[in-house]
Amino acid sequence: MKNPLVRFLVRWLVCSLGLFITSGFLVNSITYQNRVTDIIIGGFVLALINTILKPILIILSLPAIVFSLGLFMIIVNGLTVFLASKLYTPLHIANFWVAIFAGMVIGLVNYLVVTILEK
Repeated sequence: MKNPLVRFLVRWLVCSLGLFITSGFLVNSITYQNRVTDIIIGGFVLALINTILKPILIILSLPAIVFSLGLFMIIVNGLTVFLASKLYTPLHIANFWVAIFAGMVIGLVNYLVVTILEK
């Protein structure tokens, strides 16, 4: 996946799929008005945040990431998901802990999809 457009489209797909899976686990904590377009657009917003803002957040929080042996990345992922829900209001995430769980699910889905695509 050397093409940046393909990488972004895969990231968009992974974010949307992760949001959909997480909303299935946490029915009352993540709401999207039962429209698939809200999940797709929410995944797009999250993919944009992950492409543009997440590298800056990682650099700024590098001491905390190193000190926690990488566990602070869970907080950074949750922050990006929570920010996406605030920027795109039809996708509502109840609180920051739900966003952290969603970030972990999206990270797991990302790992599985990238592993499958690179074989």
